[in-house]
Amino acid sequence: MRFMMMHRTNAYWEAGAAPSLELIARVGKLMGAMAEARVLVGAEGLRASSQGVRLQFEGGRRTVIKGPFNASNELPAGFAILRVESIEEAIEWASRFAKVMGNVEIDIRPVMEPWDLGISPKPAGLRTRRFMALHKADAASEAGVAPTPEQVAEMGCLIEEMTKAGVLVTTEGLQPSSKGVRFKLAGGKHSVIDGPFTESKELIAGYVLLEAGSLQDAVEWAPRYGAAVGCSELDVRPLAEKS
Repeated sequence: MRFMMMHRTNAYWEAGAAPSLELIARVGKLMGAMAEARVLVGAEGLRASSQGVRLQFEGGRRTVIKGPFNASNELPAGFAILRVESIEEAIEWASRFAKVMGNVEIDIRPVMEPWDLGISPKPAGLRTRRFMALHKADAASEAGVAPTPEQVAEMGCLIEEMTKAGVLVTTEGLQPSSKGVRFKLAGGKHSVIDGPFTESKELIAGYVLLEAGSLQDAVEWAPRYGAAVGCSELDVRPLAEKS
């Protein structure tokens, strides 16, 4: 089974602070341990919301809110990583997704690249960058209601087009929060809250995708992950099975 472990941001990171070398080393050590244990699938950090946009679609109308933005409904239902030349291009692809799915809210934020951290130089001639387009949960997705066959077919065509265009890096859906757990961390201790979750009050700062035999196996990594990134809250959610 695959799981998504996501941690929350705070005012410090939202102000545009850069991770310290110490933090980068801690996270790198954890990623190495997860890779050695053969559980690591992928991991990304996100730039501050000031560099992103929030898209709200209702009744066929689109509202674009430029960042920074506050947390509202911060329960994700799924996401896509896009490689495009501009955030405007990411907005247009996300709008096509919304046309298939209907009323939805989508946050688009740049993914943290190695050259953003000063780990490596930006490749010469690179004109694209990666963005996360994260769509929010609603009552239907939290109840586990599946998309209609028509939506599945249309989404399949859109995914195929995006893949051929070299835009789509990856896409994932999440199972309802009732199937996950939330960790609260403070003072070196943690408490565990079983889902379903209330909406979080903080934006997502980053995530890890991992392969584990069960939710409990995935949860074993949560305290180490929380300590490495220095967060106060993180969620562990199972990913939807891919057909």
